[in-house]
Amino acid sequence: MIPSPGRTILIIIAFAVSSVPGGMPCQASDEIEVLFREDFFTLEMWEPLKFPRIDSLSEYSIERTSDGTSFVRARSNKSASGMVWKGDFNPYEFPRIRWRWKVDGVYRKGNATARSGDDYPIRLYVMFTYDPDDPAVRRSFKHSLARSMGRELPYRSINYIWANRQHGREIIPNPYTERAMMIAREQGPDRVGQWVAEEANLLDDYREAFGEDPPHRAGLAFMNDSDDTGEASTSYIDFIELYRRVDDPPEPPDEAKRIKMRGKD
Repeated sequence: MIPSPGRTILIIIAFAVSSVPGGMPCQASDEIEVLFREDFFTLEMWEPLKFPRIDSLSEYSIERTSDGTSFVRARSNKSASGMVWKGDFNPYEFPRIRWRWKVDGVYRKGNATARSGDDYPIRLYVMFTYDPDDPAVRRSFKHSLARSMGRELPYRSINYIWANRQHGREIIPNPYTERAMMIAREQGPDRVGQWVAEEANLLDDYREAFGEDPPHRAGLAFMNDSDDTGEASTSYIDFIELYRRVDDPPEPPDEAKRIKMRGKD
């Protein structure tokens, strides 16, 4: 994908990033290269994600404070829908992601290990696309995420979640499909009402979650859903940024390894 002018690759000295309100803390000597940063002045780079047989949709809107800061507000009330980034990227070229989020509450009946509790006040999807001509993958893939939005089916996905309760571990298999792994970056209500900054290495997390190298193409989505629990919550995302450190070694995917392991599914 060729970035549009709004997504032009930039070289940024990290101490400048850390001086921006809401920026992630960095060492002054770090230098990063940014592919995409969403500060949520608008939602023009995102499109709705709707699911079959779910009529009640979550609501997404841009909010602004008196000082000009903007963020996306996600409101769910017995509902489920999300927002999908219109772009895509190569996680080997830009393996790092960071963001800042906040929730007003968690779901009392939420439980990442059960289908009846598979709701989160906020989650950030990273969807890795697969070869659509591979019949083994198509047969075993059960999740309806991409079918519902008319896009390619993701080969696998990582869901960075604000879990509703403590689970005693960070990586949790999705209760609906083996092709999605939940990574519980926050667990429970302890930090409700606080802006929390997060960052992750996508290659490291994918390998730890699935035991293999990821595909070379990925996309993003975010969602607040409460259709399983029947509850309500409001959450916010301040920004999302895809980047690499300039000293990150170029790392092409091990296609032979991925195909070999994929054949076992």
